[in-house]
Amino acid sequence: MAPTIPPEHLDVLIVGAGLSGIGAGYHLQQKCPGKSYAILEGRDCIGGTWDLFRYPGIRSDSDMFTLGYSFRPWTEPKAIADGPRILNYVRETAADNGIDKKIRFHHRVKRASWSSQEARWTVEAERGGQGEAPPETVRFTCNFLFMCAGYYKYEGGYRPEFPGEQNFAGRIVHPQAWPDDLDYAGKRVVVIGSGATAVTLVPEMAKQAAHVTMLQRSPTYVVARPAEDPLANTLRTKFSPKIAYHLIRWRNVLFGMYFFQLCRRKPSRARELILGGVRMAMGPDYDIQTHFTPRYNPWEQRLCLVPDGDLFKSIRQGKASVVTNTIDTFTEKGIRLKDGSELEADIIVTATGLNLQVVGGLDVSVDGRAVDFARTLNYKGMMYSDVPNMASALGYTNASWTLKCDLTCEYVCRLLNYMDRHGYKQCVPHNVDPSIAELPSLDFSSGYVQRSVAKLPKQGSKRPWRLYQNYALDIVSLRFGRIDDGVMQYS
Repeated sequence: MAPTIPPEHLDVLIVGAGLSGIGAGYHLQQKCPGKSYAILEGRDCIGGTWDLFRYPGIRSDSDMFTLGYSFRPWTEPKAIADGPRILNYVRETAADNGIDKKIRFHHRVKRASWSSQEARWTVEAERGGQGEAPPETVRFTCNFLFMCAGYYKYEGGYRPEFPGEQNFAGRIVHPQAWPDDLDYAGKRVVVIGSGATAVTLVPEMAKQAAHVTMLQRSPTYVVARPAEDPLANTLRTKFSPKIAYHLIRWRNVLFGMYFFQLCRRKPSRARELILGGVRMAMGPDYDIQTHFTPRYNPWEQRLCLVPDGDLFKSIRQGKASVVTNTIDTFTEKGIRLKDGSELEADIIVTATGLNLQVVGGLDVSVDGRAVDFARTLNYKGMMYSDVPNMASALGYTNASWTLKCDLTCEYVCRLLNYMDRHGYKQCVPHNVDPSIAELPSLDFSSGYVQRSVAKLPKQGSKRPWRLYQNYALDIVSLRFGRIDDGVMQYS
């Protein structure tokens, strides 16, 4: 019988080596230099989302002055950056700070169990398993578990079954599993969807395809922005990279907050502004009412960003088109719509969305009791009621992901240092206020949110359980707010 290998112990275990996981490693090294840590990554490389998605044109839908890290200025000329450049930025950050040495690749975390008696997590991961060999289970223990695995399943995107799919003679692909061998040059392509992925794919594929049709059930708000920020590039010539970066970062943060509030308080005015921009781009004869006017108000779902208006240009040039209709069935030659018309296609791309999950799909238990995250309250947008010594780095829904992740990392470091100073081993947010009402954690009407909202943690009606999706408020709360707020309990 083989000897049992004792689990490796670390002060902090980070799960995920993407944008937020690398940021977490940096903050820990800077603010908690005495803490040992490792990053467990299920895949074979750094980058998370920015390595997983390989579809044509993959890019950020936020500017890089806010999607970039607070501690590492984005210095490239394009503010709306493509996936490979973002991936390079994340990997350079890891290498320059020695964070890459802390990553254990091919470690897919499966279970985490907390023991109050020992004040530590035991984490099980499957290691290896490439080719014929089955994966082996390895164990770690840690005092604090920091989940940086994002909020969607890497294994596969949302993919509804369409009637008659088996009849289609061409190829059907999902953007989350883009095949390397897909040749779409000179082909007719139909992209099903109207979200960020669809509006990215359509103009990019239209450069080589015979024609690309974006088939949508209903429209999304689409906003054009310059891919390069002229003011940012001017400021770089006058100030150091760090000062220029933070000036533009704050300008973009404040404008984003202003526009979000305008959408919430004066939705009809925001709608006018957005549709006015589309009208300028498409001309007076284009049917904006049908194809670009959603049934909901701005920011009830995420806005779609098109750099330099590339989607509008490809439609004006006749290389792409938008069809707003519902699918009756797939046919041998393409897709038949409810009105009886048929879209002929050689390739169909199902840009139909993501599958959301909590804490990377991990099975979590506390003192032997399984945790149902749908029954927890979200504390400060990062921790969970009655779940000790665990945090998740999750971004904003109405602004750049990294803005919130940076603040979360700072707060976790403050929390760890506070516990060390006072000799505490355990911190757990616990609600004792009976007047706190439970609310959905996300108030978006998007399909991917509505499909999963029942499984997600709830937010509360008051602080610190309320998610304000507001960077300025979160700076006050997370960077300067009290660690001993009466809700976080220490022992």
